[in-house]
Amino acid sequence: MDKKSDIIEKRKKKLLDLKRNNINPYPNDFVVLHTVSDIKKAVEDAPDSLAEDSPVFVVAGRMMAINRFGKASFIRFRDRTGQLQAYLRKDKIGQKSYNLFKQLDIGDFVGLNGGMFKTRTGEWTLLVKEFKLVCKSARPLPEKFHGLKDPEKRYRRRYIDLAMNSDVRDIFIKRSRIIQVIRTFLLDRDFLEVETPMMQPVPGGAEATPFVTHHNALGMDLFLRIAPELYLKRLVIGGFERVFEINRSFRNEGISTRHNPEFTMLEFYQTYARYEDLMDLTEEMFCHVAREVTGSTSIQYQGNTIDFGAKWRRISLASAMEEFGGIDAGLMNHREGLLEFAASNKIQVTKTGRLGKIIAKIFDVLVEPKLLQPTFITGYPVEISPLSRRSDTEPELADRFELFIAGHEIANGFSELNDPVDQKERFLQQVEDREAGDKEAHYMDEDYIEALEYGMPPTAGEGIGIDRLAMLFTDSVSIREVILFPHMKPVERGNG
Repeated sequence: MDKKSDIIEKRKKKLLDLKRNNINPYPNDFVVLHTVSDIKKAVEDAPDSLAEDSPVFVVAGRMMAINRFGKASFIRFRDRTGQLQAYLRKDKIGQKSYNLFKQLDIGDFVGLNGGMFKTRTGEWTLLVKEFKLVCKSARPLPEKFHGLKDPEKRYRRRYIDLAMNSDVRDIFIKRSRIIQVIRTFLLDRDFLEVETPMMQPVPGGAEATPFVTHHNALGMDLFLRIAPELYLKRLVIGGFERVFEINRSFRNEGISTRHNPEFTMLEFYQTYARYEDLMDLTEEMFCHVAREVTGSTSIQYQGNTIDFGAKWRRISLASAMEEFGGIDAGLMNHREGLLEFAASNKIQVTKTGRLGKIIAKIFDVLVEPKLLQPTFITGYPVEISPLSRRSDTEPELADRFELFIAGHEIANGFSELNDPVDQKERFLQQVEDREAGDKEAHYMDEDYIEALEYGMPPTAGEGIGIDRLAMLFTDSVSIREVILFPHMKPVERGNG
């Protein structure tokens, strides 16, 4: 038996011993009245000497360290608000309680009742008057100084990662704050938050491979949504002029530092607006989020300063390809020339049938990584923008933008296509692409075409990747660092 298994066996024996002695290791009767943060605030201005008339605090948490000295012990425990030291003496809590305490381990949850005093080293400490076991752990936490460092183990056992690593807890607290700020920002601008189906009879809103499931009662296949777009636009048709959804979407694609099959997006739609209006709104939103979450409009990401407060650059796709990719503007309309350029730069293009796909692939490899500061790329080909409105001045281009920050695509927005005839023709082209082997192409959605025929007012819409946004604001290099439980291949489980 290895060391870890031996420790687990000893802990499980302690559990049995507690039960044999009629001590419930999992009680549910301890009432918590204070948090660690409450206690620290209460003693901020208190005198340094032992306060006999100190208020009584009732708090609970997980023990993270234990130092025993015979008839007295120091522990460090933590709740959701922070960590605090406590002092337990046998003559204060009684022989029975102290004997119980001696059977406990790091990782157990305890309830404490007592007043505060300062130790000789000047640390505020809880002098425990009453003690209770709240929950006995059967497995040991990782060693204090080694902790849980291996990314694979951290992601698989996120609960331990959170228990041991305060910086990881801070990431997800900040992520939650980002979402709250965005929600309030939109609600304050008269947007209505809605919920749309996660299981859809026809997947749409993006070019991606969907997950398929089957509904037994209806006797039909359904698809986990790849985007909520077509349902949100149905709501616009119904009269909801400003709507948004912070949604879970699913795409049956590879896993990387930027991709997870299940992810979070913000999508919002505003009538009587153009894509340029949403670029302005996005700048305002990101600056607001930065100020609210970090206190500044500048953040640090992987050693670079990202300045949301400066004027964001807006540049066409063709100009960006020329400036950052070294492609002559005259080459942009020549399929064979672009394929030769891609091959000479060792860029593997798998979707060679359409010019727009080739341009997009070259852009992804040569241009996207170089876009450090917030940059809007505009002027995307219509053929890779099947839901976007055509430009009035350049019909081969869409009224569309994508936002890039720190080499990541963060957002995609456009003036919405509201011509049902044009939309049906685009869908038919997508169906042809699918039949030709492009499994990410759109399906035909006749119901959506019918909805458009009732009339959708001029509208602009945008999708923002919440996970990638969280990566930016938490200085995380991998999307797995900002998703609580990222998808991973299963591993064979042992007894340890």
